Amino acid sequence: MAFSLRTATRLQPALRIASMRSSRPAMRFMASQTSSKQATGAATASPTMSDAIEQPFFPDEPTGPMVRTAIPGPESKKAIAHLDQVFDTRSLNMMANYQNSFGNYLADLDGNVLLDVYAQIASIPVGYSNPSLLLAATSPDMASALINRPALGNFPQHDWAEILETGMLKVAPPGMNQVFTAQSGSDANELAYKAAFMWKRMQERGGDADFTAEEIASSMNNQTPGAPNMSILSFKTGFHGRLFGSLSTTRSKPIHKLDIPAFDWPQATFPMLKYPLEQHAEENAREEQRCLEEVESLLTGYHNKPAAVVVEPIQSEGGDNHATPAFFKGLREVTRKHNVLLIVDEVQTGVGATGKFWAHEHWNLQDPPDMVTFSKKAQTAGYYFGNPELKPNKPYRQFNTWM
Repeated sequence: MAFSLRTATRLQPALRIASMRSSRPAMRFMASQTSSKQATGAATASPTMSDAIEQPFFPDEPTGPMVRTAIPGPESKKAIAHLDQVFDTRSLNMMANYQNSFGNYLADLDGNVLLDVYAQIASIPVGYSNPSLLLAATSPDMASALINRPALGNFPQHDWAEILETGMLKVAPPGMNQVFTAQSGSDANELAYKAAFMWKRMQERGGDADFTAEEIASSMNNQTPGAPNMSILSFKTGFHGRLFGSLSTTRSKPIHKLDIPAFDWPQATFPMLKYPLEQHAEENAREEQRCLEEVESLLTGYHNKPAAVVVEPIQSEGGDNHATPAFFKGLREVTRKHNVLLIVDEVQTGVGATGKFWAHEHWNLQDPPDMVTFSKKAQTAGYYFGNPELKPNKPYRQFNTWM
């Protein structure tokens, strides 16, 4: 997806003109009819102010919702019944028709069109059938990326550095200049946790020392010292994913965790602020201080020592819970005091959702987080970091096929 983001950036101005000058029906088929040469040539065009006023960016976007049947309607019910024979449909909300979905509106098979404020669990940042992305899909870069998907750790393509520099790293959080890519938000957090554990053990060894024979042998039996008893501290009602490590830090809903073995990792209380904020300032400050003291107690006293603290800028899935910048500044101070990493989970809050590209930028930290994880609206996933010591000391320690 990084390839498509870079291509879309290059083609966006031209696409805006093309979409404005085309008729509404033709727009639906632009992607299939545009040749690679046209896409490349269009990238050199530039819009004018008069063009910008002519037509909306999404010429096919409905003017409002339209409900023609009960939801699900008869056609959707047929499709759901068919899908249920081969796929678990019990969490299904709506059977979508993406070919008829434009801008902020999601269509179903029965002609119903709804204003979508859910955005595919916060993962569609620029609307359905986005004209720039439709045009980008016709580019040689996109075709090559889809047909020749590389095992990035072993066979990155020749311009992978440029793709990272002009894509993910162009919007890197302050203080971060490196990225490790992943496949999903859960995966991004899982990899950040692994980086924290490897960093912590390197610190305990006094640097980049070779593994001992005992460490090597015991790791294969899931025993110490090769598989050390460390932990990640998370917060009650937080959500960080559904893989084994990330699920152990998820505390939002029992349905995610039931029947799944979990690591013995600590949890601290996230501040529960009272509103209106201006009427409870002193009380809320005491609540945040109490939570910070609890964090510090766990960092120093928990039997499986934390290598990192993971926190969401806004607890999203766990209930829309907020804290003030003062709390997060205190969290950065206490983690730094005890040589514990701070991981900020921006999977849900990142990419512009709060008025800044990264929600933690509102905290105005002088000392940035150690890692920032991302996914969803970014259309890719991974974690940012700046400290070169967070890069594992040997190859294949942080690795998967597609990275």
